[in-house]
Amino acid sequence: MSAPADTFDLAAWREKQLARFDARQNAALPTESMLPAQLHAAMRHGASGGKRIRALLVQACGELLGAPESARDACAVAIELIHAYSLVHDDLPCMDDDALRRGQPTVHKAWDEATAVLAGDALQSLAFEHLAHPLADDDPAFDSARRLQCIRLLAQAAGSRGMCGGQMLDLQAEHQAISVAELEALHVHKTGELILGCARMAAAAAGPKVDAEVRERVEAALKRLGLAFQIQDDLLDGEADTETLGKTSGKDRIAGKATFPGLLGVPEARNRMQGLYDEARALLAGTPGTEALRALLDNIAARAA
Repeated sequence: MSAPADTFDLAAWREKQLARFDARQNAALPTESMLPAQLHAAMRHGASGGKRIRALLVQACGELLGAPESARDACAVAIELIHAYSLVHDDLPCMDDDALRRGQPTVHKAWDEATAVLAGDALQSLAFEHLAHPLADDDPAFDSARRLQCIRLLAQAAGSRGMCGGQMLDLQAEHQAISVAELEALHVHKTGELILGCARMAAAAAGPKVDAEVRERVEAALKRLGLAFQIQDDLLDGEADTETLGKTSGKDRIAGKATFPGLLGVPEARNRMQGLYDEARALLAGTPGTEALRALLDNIAARAA
């Protein structure tokens, strides 16, 4: 039996993981002294801040599945760079048109729309460059075959059948009447695929000796987490203030976005979210080595922003 998640020192574990993450991402991002300085400043701005939830999920899944530390670090930085690029582009006037992200001006507000487009493009490219390029102290077990598999999985999670496809569905659903099944498919693509990608990349980084049953349980848990996470975002958009969220509150309603609270009502949406979190916990319960992942899941479920 695994230890209770509530006895796991999540704060200490998170601090350790994020110290390595911050150092590696800072080294990966071009400095503002390099030409073109404005683009590099915008990239750093877009990649700064946030809770690094996806990076931490990669670390927790990777520890459980046996991925080398440096492989986990590379995947964590890559997936957060993809997430950062998506936020830079999502905030553009042609998408969700927001002026605030992570408590600071969005990239197109801090600079301009053209800079934001290029910064997002460059962050996306950097994610794959970082996965493909070994550092001097990377574990040799994270070889070219494992790197290529991680690159493929990240590209799939971010592409037209994943995050980008979900954003397209999200835009098409504005001010439209859609079914619960259609809304779920939208969220599974827009948010869920990248979260599921954390588990899939961790397994690929660990190599062929991964316990298949444990991998399947972790992936099933993260599928539920991805959908629950987005329902939670929908609820917070209508309940939390702008300062707490770090972005404009109530924006979904103003934009006519399709949301679970809008479609089901707040109580039913909350029940749906809670049920998904409970299912994710149940999938991980009793599996040795899941303490970090279960503690992280509980922390995500309890978030207020």
